[in-house]
Amino acid sequence: MLKKKVQIYTDGACRGNPGIGGWGATLSYNGTIKEIYGGEQLTTNNRMEMTAVIEALSALTKASDVTLYSDSKYVLQGVNDWMPNWKKRNWKTASKQAVKNVDLWQKIDQLAQAHEIKWVWVKGHSGDPGNERADELANLGIDTL
Repeated sequence: MLKKKVQIYTDGACRGNPGIGGWGATLSYNGTIKEIYGGEQLTTNNRMEMTAVIEALSALTKASDVTLYSDSKYVLQGVNDWMPNWKKRNWKTASKQAVKNVDLWQKIDQLAQAHEIKWVWVKGHSGDPGNERADELANLGIDTL
């Protein structure tokens, strides 16, 4: 059975770091776009970037072939480079320290298992329409608090 192909753009924003934060995402499938966003009173930019990914993947109802775009090198390096070794070391860094934001990394890892995901970095604030909209949604998430 073919998996549905979904394009996701995610972004996080913070006013102060830590500070008030928001996350936003667009999910595009077969010509239909779904937009989601939210916010937290006290958080960090990295946590909002990760929350955007979690919320977007949580919105998928079936196993999908996902292309996920993010302007967060932290998220992409975490997923592609760091996470495999963190898991081997029981969620510890190479220096035996606890992984920061481990609760969110573990949730991303769990959600990603259900899908085929191509993780793509996009330069933030460079005119990419999907990234710009995800940024607008993340800021809307802050504004609604």
